[in-house]
This record gives sequence, C-alpha cells and structure tokens, in this order.
Amino acid sequence: MESNLTERVQQTRRKLRKQTLTAIFDEFDGKLMGLDRRKRAEKYRKMAESPFSFFRGSTYLFYSDVTREWFPYHTRAERPTWIQGDLHFENFGAFRSESGVLVYDVNDFDEGYLGSYLYDLLRMSVSIALVCRVKLMTSESQQAAIAAFLKSYGGQMRRFAKRKDDPETFVMDEERAEGQIRKLLKKLRKRKEQHFLEKVTAFMQQKRQFAETDEIVPPTEEERNALMEAWPQYLASVESKGEEAVHYEIKDMAVKHGSGTASIGLDRYYVLIEAGGAAEGMDDVVLEIKEVRAPVPAYFLPYDDSFWSAHGHQGKRVVMTQKAMHHEADPYLGCLSMGDRHFYVRERSPYKKRLKLASLETADALETVVDCMGALTAKLHARADIDVRQGMLDYHSEDEIVLAMGDDEEAFCATIAQWALSYAGQVERDYEIFVEWAGSRRKS
Repeated sequence: MESNLTERVQQTRRKLRKQTLTAIFDEFDGKLMGLDRRKRAEKYRKMAESPFSFFRGSTYLFYSDVTREWFPYHTRAERPTWIQGDLHFENFGAFRSESGVLVYDVNDFDEGYLGSYLYDLLRMSVSIALVCRVKLMTSESQQAAIAAFLKSYGGQMRRFAKRKDDPETFVMDEERAEGQIRKLLKKLRKRKEQHFLEKVTAFMQQKRQFAETDEIVPPTEEERNALMEAWPQYLASVESKGEEAVHYEIKDMAVKHGSGTASIGLDRYYVLIEAGGAAEGMDDVVLEIKEVRAPVPAYFLPYDDSFWSAHGHQGKRVVMTQKAMHHEADPYLGCLSMGDRHFYVRERSPYKKRLKLASLETADALETVVDCMGALTAKLHARADIDVRQGMLDYHSEDEIVLAMGDDEEAFCATIAQWALSYAGQVERDYEIFVEWAGSRRKS
C-alpha cells in the first residue's frame, strides 16, 4: 500500500509539472512566437538533444520558476542593472574587438533587460552544473566549478567597487586569459582575415556573392525589396566613423537558416557589403541581420515604464545592451525595422569561435575557464552603468551589487551553488517529461 501511495504521489507531481511545461511552451512558442508546427518541431528536435540543449531553449521556463522563489542577495528592486538575460556557458566566445584585438567575452545580448544581477548568476550556475554532468563530474566537482565562477565574480566586482579596476577598460585578451581560453585566442591569431568570408561566399562572374547551401539560401523578391527599403534606417543608426556610402553598398544578401535554438522562428539574414576596393572582394564584410522580440525576462521581472519608453525598438535595445556591456562594441552595430518587426545588425566576425567542451579534459581546466567567465560577468554588470551618463541609471551597479552580496563570500557561494545543483536536477527531470511530450506531439 505504501509503495502504491508513493508511486501515486510521484505520478501526480509529474503530471502537474507536465501541465506547467506544456502551458508555458504553448504560450511562448505558440501564441507569442507564433511558431507553426514545422518550426516548433525543429526547435524541439534541437532541445531534445540533451538536458543542456533543453535548458538553452527554455529560458521562459527558467524565469517562470526562478522568479517564484525567494533568494537572499538580490539588489534592491529600485536599483536594478543591465543583465544579459540568458547567461549560459555557450553564450561566451572569442571574437575580434573594434580595435583589432582578439578577446573572449559574452557574445549574445538578445535577452538584455533591467533586473537583479542575481538572475544572470543563477542561470549561469545551472548551466555550469549541466556542463559538468555532460563531463560526468561528481557533485563535489560540480559545486567546486560553480563556486569558482561565483568567487571570481565576487572578487572582480569588489575590485570594481573599490575602483582598483575599471570596468570600462577591462578586457579578457590573450595576456589576461588563462588555460584553454588563452589557447583558443592564440590559435585564432593564425586564422585568416577572410576565413568566414571564404566560407560563405564565392567569387563568381567577376563578383563575390553568397554560395547557396542548406543553411544559406537566396531571399525571395519580397524579402530582398523589404531589406533594401529598410537599409537607410540601418545607415542612420550605425556609427559609421566617416566611411563613404560606398562602404555600406550591398553586394549580395541571403537568408540564414539553422542557427540557434531559442531564436528559431525569427528571421536572420546575411548581407555582403563592399567595405573596400580590394581585388575579388577580399575585403568585403558580412553583416548579420537578426530579428529580435521583447526579451524573455520582461515577461517575469518588474515592469519599468522608463525602460520601455527608451527601448521600445527591440533592435535598438539589443544594440544598447551590447554597447553598455562591451568595452569596445562592434563598429557595424545598428538596427532597422521591416514592417512591425525589429532587427539588429552586427558584423559576422571572422574570428568568432566558441570553446569546445571536449577541450576541457579535467576539473581544473573547467574551473580555470569559469574563473574567466566569472570576471567577465562582473565586467558586464559593472560596465552596464555607462547609462549613468545617459540618464537611465543614477547609481553605480558595482556598488549596489557588492552591498547585496554581503561580506560572507562562503555563504553567498554555497547558497547559489546548492540551489543551482538542485535546479539542474529539475532540468533533467523536465527534460525527460519534455522528450516524452515532444514525441507525442510529432505522432499526433
């Protein structure tokens, strides 16, 4: 009788959780994103690859859960900062900065919003736990890796608060980086300037143009016309630094498929611009034009009138977030609209590269990487108060965050790490429910 009762309790809990998951998926993927059956199937196939893939593609489920819980260490509600909004292990990567330096940093700002810094730390800590589990690491090693990230974050944030380091000049380059991140940056030094250009284009009929593949296809006439009509908006938004109009002359365009998980259902284009007059277009530049919508955290965190009045255009919001959080922003950053849809524009860097998990062969190697990630996350949050000068914030984020973290570093790290390990277990259980549910959707 007792075993039957236990089984009934477990079945009921699973049933109720499934109802929560399906309601959230239907609301966000169905009603808000408007994904048709084919696109939902594509997204769910990617999410079904692993618990970590599921976690990446279900940001809305994370915020639905985490905003219902009470945590110590939040900053005061009236003192939020810019948060990245979807911080996880694979949203860090290498690229070339505006001044030509190879750096390692966060490279995705689609979910940028105003809120407590703690949400970025919680989401990143869960992702570290899930990565550790992919590497079959013990729970002790998982906790140690999360603690390494949090201690690095706290230590660097305190240096910013004491004005020992300046977040506006802090950069993770080859000199500062360690371990596999330094190796990655050294390796990228050997990459040719034209690496990505030659990968996605070809020189045909005396001009360079995109090479058609399964993921890169020609636009329809309607898409081409809409983009050409919107292009002056982009030119008005970009900080062109005096380049002549011919620099931004469009030579070719393409539709990009197959990128991302959470962004499935949002349009993405590649545009090839002149940039220079080198033979065979070897100095052409590839720009990425990506559709973006209201950030997921906005549906769960406190509503702020001043934020929305300043950031009603979602492409502009992403541009502002990246400029606030990066030491040197992409010089091609800009935005445009096509109808009622918002887009941002950025250079598709020839040096863009993520760190491969397979390269992290030991717990020490992983801890070295998350140590760097912790310092970079502190830089994001501390630099975000650049808006002090623009009237958005009237306080320094690092001061508020240090006050919220308190003086007991061990308690701070232990509290967040223990929650993250517990929630990673919930993600794994949710993943099992999701795989079963997604499979039943395909059959029906």
